[in-house]
Amino acid sequence: MADHVVKVLNNLIETSKNGEKGFDAAAEDTKNSELQLLFKNRARDCASGAAELQAVVDQLGGKPEDSGTVAGAVHRGWTNVKAAVTGRSDLSILEECERGEDVAKTQYSDALKEELPENIRAIVERQYQGVLRNHDQIRDLRNRYKDAK
Repeated sequence: MADHVVKVLNNLIETSKNGEKGFDAAAEDTKNSELQLLFKNRARDCASGAAELQAVVDQLGGKPEDSGTVAGAVHRGWTNVKAAVTGRSDLSILEECERGEDVAKTQYSDALKEELPENIRAIVERQYQGVLRNHDQIRDLRNRYKDAK
């Protein structure tokens, strides 16, 4: 059971680390100060979510995942932001962030279908609610930027 829970949590840690990298890159890419602040805050949220899950994995006696991967980030919906910096609009950056958040939603939703101890389920559920809020905020901003075109 503990090995299975560790595997589920490590997947979420990697998802969070990939989100952190994606939002950091998005913050560097945009020239808009409102978006920079939002992306930096989201990156920090992802980092603290990962840290919380790493502590749980540690308590379970597992080896916590400690990084996302570029391949994992691409695989999970965060394309390599640095690859196409020139001419990227805030709208395209927001669309990319929304894709990343779509993947995070799926990862957390899948994790909640697993058999998890109640105390760990509560942590994953709370983080999932944060992912949903982040996704909706990014989606709403994306819609605002799309409408402004």
